[in-house]
Order: sequence, then structure tokens, then C-alpha cells
Amino acid sequence: MTSLRRLWGNLRDSFWFVPALIVAGSLVLAVALIDADSTGSKTWLARWPRLFGAGAAGARGMLSTIAGSMMTVVGVTFSMTLVALALASSQYTSRILRNFMRDRVTQVVLGIFAGIFTYCLIVLRTIRGGEEGAFVPSLAVTGGVVLAIGGIGALIFFIHHIASSIQASSIVASVADETREAIDRLFPGALGQDPGTADGPPAASVRPEGNWQAVPVKGVGYIQSVDNAALLRLARELPSIVRMERGIGEFAIPGTPLASLALDGPPDQATVAALQAAYSLHRHRTVEQDAAFGIRQIVDMALRALSPGINDTTTAVMCVDHLAAILAQLASRAIPAPQRYENGELRVIAIGPTFASLAAEAFDQIRDSGSGNVAILLRMLDAVEIIGSLTGNPGRRRVLREHAQWLAEAGERTLESPRDRVRFGHRLAQVRAALGRSFFPKT
Repeated sequence: MTSLRRLWGNLRDSFWFVPALIVAGSLVLAVALIDADSTGSKTWLARWPRLFGAGAAGARGMLSTIAGSMMTVVGVTFSMTLVALALASSQYTSRILRNFMRDRVTQVVLGIFAGIFTYCLIVLRTIRGGEEGAFVPSLAVTGGVVLAIGGIGALIFFIHHIASSIQASSIVASVADETREAIDRLFPGALGQDPGTADGPPAASVRPEGNWQAVPVKGVGYIQSVDNAALLRLARELPSIVRMERGIGEFAIPGTPLASLALDGPPDQATVAALQAAYSLHRHRTVEQDAAFGIRQIVDMALRALSPGINDTTTAVMCVDHLAAILAQLASRAIPAPQRYENGELRVIAIGPTFASLAAEAFDQIRDSGSGNVAILLRMLDAVEIIGSLTGNPGRRRVLREHAQWLAEAGERTLESPRDRVRFGHRLAQVRAALGRSFFPKT
């Protein structure tokens, strides 16, 4: 299942898969209309001679013009796409290029143009005139004209779409939406009485440190996903405990430990192969099982905006706003504990994100790069207060108080203007008061 999911993700992110499907559909459409022309449609087509009455030479010329213009448009579309990719990579971060590549509008528009070209070639091949025995598929030729008009509309829409998609607000919102969808999948449950702690036997029943047999990494790359069901099944069949040594998003190097098994002797090759197969390694990270990577992309855009060469505070503030929305969504979610039990027995000790780690991923580097920028520091204080208002978990509120303290230190150290220091100090006092108050859930 993991391999199929990765294959589908690679196909979805490619520039060729959706266009190939559209080209195949246009080929089927051309054959169907030609077949309809050749099976007795002349009687009713003759009723509209101005619409369906083109001769062989005229039909060839028109379809040849459409086919040639479509290939020109395909070249223009590819050029616009590459310019947008280059601009986004230099202005924001290269890690967002995958979002452009998987953009469905771009894939469909490229497929439409290539499909119209293929359609015209198929219809052109069937047109005959003169001594060859006249045959002009009028219905198919008219279909080519209709497709060409639709292609013009697609080109205009694509120009509008590409101009909108390279705006900073669109790029940040797209990454943030994808990250929030990943959080919905990974952490669907609301907080309970003991948030972040999975149900299971007391800690005293956990098997103590003993004979752990390491299973090495096979291959090289980032861990994109882990088949947790496969790990649980493997631990049950041995029976043993599987302890993850590398988590999702980490870079795996061949020969280093991937996971460990609580066994008295080395595992057999079948066990090693099964455990390695539960991990999916690739050259880049994805957001599907790695919400931290979505946060990482937004942080990278904020850091690029705060760099001296760009100095775009507005974009950085926008990134902080979306990071606040992501952490606010996460604040009320239950994050599974590392220990995974089955029928009262510890089976898997996992490595996964925590609220503290995701908050650090979101705020630490922006706080350091934004030091001295009162707009960034004030907006980060706003974010901390908003997130704190949505969680009653003492541990998470303690994490937020620590971030407020680190922001206070950064402001004290880097803000030079007396007016900025007064504004920052007043807002800091409000945030500290809000985080220090007892939490009363909203009714």
C-alpha cells in the first residue's frame, strides 16, 4: 500500500501524467467522431452546409493551422511555467517548486493543448479528396474548430492563473492549506483529559532496555512515510518490540540504524526485509505524513523575505499568520504518544512530532532572523496569544510561555527605538497575562 501511495504521489506531481490522459481522451474522441461521420451521418449534416460543408482542401488547411498554432501555444505555456518556477525559486524557496509542478490547472491546460494537436493529426490523416475517393469527416472537422476555440479560452485562463499563483499570498496560502489537510489526516482526534498520552499499561510494564538488535537503513534519502500497520504486524508476529531509530522527515544514511528489535539474537533476513519495506525513502520530503515539512516551507519563505537582499516584512508577517493558523489547529488535537500498545502489550516505540517540536520549527528561526524588526516580534506575540487561547493543556501553554520569554529576550536585545520598546513591552505584558491565566474552555 505504501508503494502504491508513493507511485500515485509521483504520478500526481509529474507534468506528463494528466496531459497523457487528456491526449488519450482526445485520440478516442477523434476516432469516435470520424466513425460517426462514416456511418450515415451525411443526411442530417447536409442540412447545415455552412457549418459542416468544408471541402477536403479547406478541411486540411484549417486543421493544419489549428495543429500548428497549438504546438506554438504549448511552447509558450511551457515557457511561462518555467519562468514562474524560476521566479518562485529565487524569490521564495526552491522547496515550493513541487507545489507548482503538482498544480492541476497547469497540468490540465498543457494536456488540452497537446490533446487538440493530437486530435487534429488523427482527423487530418483520414481526409481524402480527388482521385483518392472523397471523404471529409465534417463532424470531426467541426469538432476541431470547437476544440480550438476552447483552447483559446484555456490559454486566457492559464495566463490569469499563472499571474495569480506567483503572488506571495497565493503561494503561502497553498502550502498552509496542504499542511492543515495533513494535520487533519495525522491528528484527527480532539484533546481528552490526558492529551498526548495514548491509552496503555503503566510505564512499569514496559520492557526495560535489553538486547536491541539494530536493522540498518537500505538506500539513501529522506523518510517520506512509514507503514505503521506493517510495523505493528511485524512486532506481533515475532513477537517483539519495534523501536524506531529514524522518524519521518529525517535523512537516512545506508548502514545506520533504521529501527531496533527487542530480540535475543540477530533477526533473519526476511524480518529485516519486512521492516525495511515499511519505510519509504525518497530524495525529497513530502507533506502527506510530514506536517513539519509544510511548516518548514513557510519558514523558509519567511527567512527569505527577511533576508537583507529582499527585506519584505509584509511577506514575513503573512508567513507568521499562516504558521499561527497551523499551530492553532494543532493546539486542540491529540498527538499520539510514542508507545503503541496492542492487547496490553507494548509493540512499537515510535518517533513522531510533538507540539513543542512543531512550535520550535515554526518560530525559532523566524524569531532569530526577525530580531530588531518590531512588526515581526509583535506579530509573533499575537500568534503565541492566539494559540494559547485555544488550548488548556498545561504542557502546551508552558511551551508557549517559553516562546514568549524568548521573544522578550530578543526584543530587549535588539529593539533600539524607545517607542518600539514601549509598544513591545506593553504587548508582551498582555500576552504573559493571557498565558498565565487559568484556561476556561469556551462553551
